[in-house]
Amino acid sequence: MAQTILVVDDDPVQRRLLETAITRSGMNVVTAPGGQPALDLINGPRGEQITLMMLDLVMPDMGGLDVLSRLRPTNPDLPVIVLTAKGGIDSAVEAMRAGANDFLVKPASPERIAVSIRNQLKIGTLSGEVKQLKKKQDNRLTFDDLVATSQEMKQVFRLGTRAAQSDIPVLIEGESGAGKELIARAIQGTSARSGKPFVTVNCGAIPENLIESILFGHEKGSFTGASDKHLGKFQEADGGTLFLDEIGELRLDMQVKLLRALQEGEVDPVGSKRPVKVDVRIVAATNRDLGAMAREGTFREDLYYRLNVFPVLVPALRDRTGDIAPLARHFIERFAAEENKAVAGLTTQASQLLEKFNWPGNVRQLENTIFRAVVLCDGQLLDVCDFPQIAAAMGVDTVVRQNIAPSAGGHSAPALPAASAYALNTTDTAGHIRKFEEMESEIIRMAIARYDGHMSEVARRLGIGRSTLYRKLKEFGLEADMANEPMAKVAEDDGPIEEAGIRKTA
Repeated sequence: MAQTILVVDDDPVQRRLLETAITRSGMNVVTAPGGQPALDLINGPRGEQITLMMLDLVMPDMGGLDVLSRLRPTNPDLPVIVLTAKGGIDSAVEAMRAGANDFLVKPASPERIAVSIRNQLKIGTLSGEVKQLKKKQDNRLTFDDLVATSQEMKQVFRLGTRAAQSDIPVLIEGESGAGKELIARAIQGTSARSGKPFVTVNCGAIPENLIESILFGHEKGSFTGASDKHLGKFQEADGGTLFLDEIGELRLDMQVKLLRALQEGEVDPVGSKRPVKVDVRIVAATNRDLGAMAREGTFREDLYYRLNVFPVLVPALRDRTGDIAPLARHFIERFAAEENKAVAGLTTQASQLLEKFNWPGNVRQLENTIFRAVVLCDGQLLDVCDFPQIAAAMGVDTVVRQNIAPSAGGHSAPALPAASAYALNTTDTAGHIRKFEEMESEIIRMAIARYDGHMSEVARRLGIGRSTLYRKLKEFGLEADMANEPMAKVAEDDGPIEEAGIRKTA
């Protein structure tokens, strides 16, 4: 979904001109004829959809400065661009002091309007990212900061909020990339331990000979190479939260010591003569079935029951498709701002493609997919052709052929499609490289579709002669396909069609 811009102006002609200029930039527009209707829109149910306001400074019912004074207490982060026919330094300074983000003098060119809007949206996105990163760094991230609209995730948020009200141990289960660590951070940020240390330990990434030292610490000289005292993750998290990620990867002998630390609230550093008391809230996460592992003997049953006091299951992305579009929009805004791109959203076809994909890598895979698409996209909306790997996995053909529409002179003229891209799949269903002849045939088909059957242009773009192209058409059996092409063009450009072994039909 594209960005939604609110245009506030009492002049209907100006509203229409602004609406046209903004719509051409790939954004949605809602209009208001005055200040009070604009405030009603912002404070109404559609207010959350509005990402920027273009505000006329002089209006009969309520001036732009009055609108700003009423808007800023409730919507301090909404970008506002002020427009006025009287452009003076005093007016600009007054508008900026009232809370405007930019100032344009009427009549402003469509290019100037588009640049101003993009700049303000980019600044707003980057400011939001900075605020969220600061909250994450300060361990104050809450569930309100997470992007999710599905009922499945709302249930996860409700459980997490309940868990945050006490120090009960939490076990977060879910597939890799589903967002387990963000849920753990939100539990910490919503609890009384907000702002206290949040220490993450990936139990599957610790070298076996260092697990005990990293978790529980060691004294100076306790073993070869221990030149200094090390506190360990438990003591680092004292007063806060210790997040044990991939807890199912922890080896059995360390599970015994972890169980003692959880039960007694104290740890035994390597080489220490006495235990050390710690005040730590434990949140564990796993992408494995710990219950089945406990029954098989690969995970201690007593530790499992100690950790699984308050289980929270984070559903896979394919089980909460309602979150795919909001997450995609969030990533598009972020990466477009970071990469200085004009990408504003997704086409309907691209959105449907993403929602139907299985996403085995969950949110992490979606994020990386959007990142790649934004970097490579040169348009304003991401289309199916910007996700060739996803389309290939779904069996969707990303080759979009141009439609031929009659022109005013009666001749056929190409009508531009919504998007045109050409993706060549170099591997077969088993993952092996396809035969060269198959790919060569497909490349020729793509070129014919791309250049509407103009054989001279096809040959020139492929870097081969026309006679070679005609021979390959016959060799690959493409004459039947060419019978459906606009043969008038072929005849005009390339002479007798019989040369290609194709007969023109009446």
